[in-house]
Amino acid sequence: MAYKIIGSQCTGCAACESICPNHAINEKGGVFAITPDKCTECVGYFDEAQCLIDCPADCIVVNKSVPRYAVA
Repeated sequence: MAYKIIGSQCTGCAACESICPNHAINEKGGVFAITPDKCTECVGYFDEAQCLIDCPADCIVVNKSVPRYAVA
């Protein structure tokens, strides 16, 4: 599963954008959004999703509408 940012809760602090190893997080309309096709849940880079750890607003959640990232 990729993650998604709840836009109404995002403060626009950008803490998540710079930590993403896949460049899957970008600013859109003053808040940040995760591109599901690029999100690997940090598999292969970190033991935990870094955006979840760094988000001070706790607005990043699992995007259940996207299939889980498959490790090759």
